[in-house]
Amino acid sequence: MKNMLNFKNFSADELMEILNLALDMKKNPEKYSHALEGKKLYTLFEKTSTRTFLSFTTGITELGGTYYNQLWKDSNFVLGEPVSEIKYVCRNVDIIMARLVKNETVELFGNHVTVPFINGCDNSYHPCQILADALTILEKFGTLDVKLMYIGAKNNVFNSHVEFFSKMKKGTLYGLTPLVNDTACGSDFYEEAKKSGYYIELDTSMTMEEAKKYANDMDILYTDTWVDMEFFNNPAYKEQKEATLAKMMPYQINEEFTKDSKAIVFHDMPMHAGFEISQGIINQNLEHILDEAENRRHVEKAVMYTLINS
Repeated sequence: MKNMLNFKNFSADELMEILNLALDMKKNPEKYSHALEGKKLYTLFEKTSTRTFLSFTTGITELGGTYYNQLWKDSNFVLGEPVSEIKYVCRNVDIIMARLVKNETVELFGNHVTVPFINGCDNSYHPCQILADALTILEKFGTLDVKLMYIGAKNNVFNSHVEFFSKMKKGTLYGLTPLVNDTACGSDFYEEAKKSGYYIELDTSMTMEEAKKYANDMDILYTDTWVDMEFFNNPAYKEQKEATLAKMMPYQINEEFTKDSKAIVFHDMPMHAGFEISQGIINQNLEHILDEAENRRHVEKAVMYTLINS
């Protein structure tokens, strides 16, 4: 049995097989309409969600299975001894996806589940988002051998990009990340990725004029929210939010920054127009961004099928 907490226990070939399966599932949905017939998915949400909930639940349904959704706050995970709760859930379903706040909780599930477990997002990793990005890259460029510049925070999305590019050894990820979020990746995570040659960390002291020169040579520019979704509208987080936005506003992907670049722009959503990305850039790239979002469903179908049948 295999879980997907991140990409650590997957080879490049295995990830490519998942992507190729996702492509086939997207092109030939009827071929797979009974692929997981009778299988039951349990989804558990500690974090807010639109794409993760909709993509997993519609995905399992399209494969012939069923789902059972629960909010963390409505479950006995907030009350009981967690290991026994995990093992009880496993007796009722065939696969679990949880979107949780802390990587430590994801690891706890991974260590104790008796059915396949998928990390739907935690503070350190977001593997399904990056697989959706990769599927979108394959569709638009015909290869993973692209130059992608990520501008924003070192967060869960960025970490999974770093993991993916250094594992696949195709394409190059350029990271301009003046903001560093609290994640549980380990002190040598980025240094080890740099050694692969497929992740290049850009100097955050460079001017935006210098950054533009990199942007002009890219195939894809990528950004993500600077403030975690749970905190964006939280009054208690107001002071830290304002400090973060003041620091990061010069790094907005906008019309001025992209005027000489032919790169398409990706965003994993939800977007905060006027902050990490301008409304004009959203308007110009919305179809690309929605393709990314839709592809969450297709790659997650492939992940569920692969894990259940492994």
